[in-house]
Amino acid sequence: MTVNMLRYKGYEGSVDCDFSDNLLTGRVLGVRCGLVYEAQTLIELQKAFHQTVDDYLAYCKNENISPEKPFSGNLNIRLGSERHQALAAYARKHGIKINDVIRSAIDRFVQE
Repeated sequence: MTVNMLRYKGYEGSVDCDFSDNLLTGRVLGVRCGLVYEAQTLIELQKAFHQTVDDYLAYCKNENISPEKPFSGNLNIRLGSERHQALAAYARKHGIKINDVIRSAIDRFVQE
């Protein structure tokens, strides 16, 4: 299985290849501040990604600002009224919250 994604401290980074410059590049995903990194080998790229995330977190701490988190845990989805009603009925029938139904369904769907 090939994975073109780096993961570190809750952040994800892309892996891109520039054959003309013989260079690997990437950017931290899910943050708006444009964090990029580059290297010539995959091992160096992973180290550069880690260093970029660490530098970003240190900068935020130094400036006393909250770092952006790519995944807050909150998700706004549009179900449509019929699906929403069916979901609420299912949750009521089983004595659980709608969020618990959704989490359970997602857990079953995305099992690795």
